[in-house]
Amino acid sequence: MTAHLKGYKPCSLMWGLPLFLAATSSVLLAEETGSSSTLETVIVTASRTDQVADQLPSAWVALDEETIALVAAQHSNQLFNRVSGAWVSRGNGQESLISLRSPVLTGAGSCGAFITAQDGISLRAPGFCNVNQLFDANLLQAGAVEVLKGPAAVVFGSNALHGIINVITRPVASTPNQVSVEAGSRDYYRLSASGATQTVAVSAQTSRYGGYQADSGYTQHKATIRLDREWNEWLIDGALEASELDQETAGYIQGFEAYKDKAASKENPNPEAYRDAWSARGHLGFSRSWNDDSEVTIRPYWRSNAMTFLQHFVPWQPTEENRHHSVGIQTSAKLTRDDFRWLMGVDYDQTTGKLIETQSAFFSPNQPDGIHYDYDVDARTAATFVHLNWSLHPQWSVDAGLRLEETRYDYTNRAEDGAACAPTASACRFYRPTSSKDSFADWTGNVALSHHTDETTVYGRLARGFRVPQANELYRLQSGQTVAEIDAETGNSIELGLRSRSNGFSYDLAGYWMTKRDVIFQDRDRYNVSGAQTTHRGIEGSVQWQLSQIWSIAGNASYARHRYDSDIQLLGSRGSIEGNDIDTAPKHFGSVQLRADFSARGIPVSAEAEWLWVAKYWVDPNNENEYRGHELLNLRARWALSPTTTLTLVATNLLDEGYAERADYGFGNYRYFVGEPRSAVVGITFAL
Repeated sequence: MTAHLKGYKPCSLMWGLPLFLAATSSVLLAEETGSSSTLETVIVTASRTDQVADQLPSAWVALDEETIALVAAQHSNQLFNRVSGAWVSRGNGQESLISLRSPVLTGAGSCGAFITAQDGISLRAPGFCNVNQLFDANLLQAGAVEVLKGPAAVVFGSNALHGIINVITRPVASTPNQVSVEAGSRDYYRLSASGATQTVAVSAQTSRYGGYQADSGYTQHKATIRLDREWNEWLIDGALEASELDQETAGYIQGFEAYKDKAASKENPNPEAYRDAWSARGHLGFSRSWNDDSEVTIRPYWRSNAMTFLQHFVPWQPTEENRHHSVGIQTSAKLTRDDFRWLMGVDYDQTTGKLIETQSAFFSPNQPDGIHYDYDVDARTAATFVHLNWSLHPQWSVDAGLRLEETRYDYTNRAEDGAACAPTASACRFYRPTSSKDSFADWTGNVALSHHTDETTVYGRLARGFRVPQANELYRLQSGQTVAEIDAETGNSIELGLRSRSNGFSYDLAGYWMTKRDVIFQDRDRYNVSGAQTTHRGIEGSVQWQLSQIWSIAGNASYARHRYDSDIQLLGSRGSIEGNDIDTAPKHFGSVQLRADFSARGIPVSAEAEWLWVAKYWVDPNNENEYRGHELLNLRARWALSPTTTLTLVATNLLDEGYAERADYGFGNYRYFVGEPRSAVVGITFAL
């Protein structure tokens, strides 16, 4: 696709790949580093500094480089299947929706319930989230992916309501000098490469997919530059990352269980649909220690995003163009005194955003052609936080934190105020509010008590999170609503957890209960309003067991109930829905991986069989229509042909199950994003 925002043409990464491949062949070979299973897991997401993960009094999952390389994900959901309580629902191409201790949330601002970040900096600005924003991250070549579940630590503010996904850039020291080529079913191809000198590493990839459904597929390019060095007494780390997506999108197929029909599953009811997206961001961190008991960190950053796509999911099919540019800074200071550790900081983010929605053809008087919305938003977010860890006893500790944050929007309407329709329209769908300024201030906090031994941690945690209304919810109004009188969503959570690791066996269990208030939704009049209440409670766990030198098993599972807890008139509902399960919220899901590594027998082969399941779930708020769920079997294998050459295989949906990646019920029909049939990708990696 060539449609892009006016005056904002993305740069292509494709031209740089041959140059990069030539450059990596001449860089100095870095020392080979390996990860040992006996090393302690370290988490940086919770406090912006290295922290022993097993003693963290909250639920987390860390996916390391080895796991990321093994999965070799073509889509983010293939990686997050290994995270208990998380389900990244796959749309078409690279599209996705996130579920993290929550239903799969949809709607203009639903993505505001989660933070997706790179090195602790949100991929998109506060107030400008996009449900598909995970496709901006270079997951394939990341150093780690850390997931914190529930209302997050105070180093994060708005949007960390249900949790955080933080993609850690691969350090220079662990970046391999290698080139990989992959090819697979339905014209899938991917070329990736990386290389490092003493202080700088470069990683890049380009992929192409022909698509399963008619008139679908994508090309995607990503690149990351990482810097690690010392300067005087300062440690400096930085990253530049960019991505570009050119996607021909296949829309929902319709009809009850249409995904079971091989012919119907290949159809594309929206061959004209597309999504073009571009992103770039960078940061530079400076940290310094004094006297082994204090440390200061300063991290300025910038980000830039643009996206153009056809809204194929509504009958009148307008085109949306959005973009935003940001600069910001994160600062923190850590101080240790006897049994006390303090973390304090100040954050600031300044963003300029724009959105245009247009419709090329007349649909009805209530959905006319022309400009529906054209507005700019300048946003400023400022926050300060403090966190305390107090060692009451060698085995007992208390953690407590508080964050105060304010977001200000300066909205300017570039179209005519009021309805986008002619005065004769009976119920105009689009309304442009008058230019205005809005502000939202709130707080997040947590307190936890934990007990530690050499092998086990037990903890209890109380936490509060919030999310401010997104710009889309405030200024993209419908059906004559002149002002969106909505407030920040808040969530209060209680969590109990237990984790233990001993003699090749480890487990991690957590139970939680969360109540959300002032939930933002669209009512039956299509007004954006707040005031709903929902409850979220569940149990989740993961286990790893080294059965022998060769065999091991790992798994994760979640059981949860997500319910409407107030009598609201939700768009698409009839009568009272209080007490109903929220739609697109399976009660349980998870995965199990059985692994075999024959290197101990002198055979350079390893393999993994993976079984995953998603239980049935309701697809409407009245709990009248449901998707039956599905189970899938996948296989991954690696064969070291020589010290410098490795052959890989990733086979998905081995049993050729007919299923839906996501089911929905809208405009009186069952709608499905089709799950793809049996697929295989073969790759070869050359160490340089």
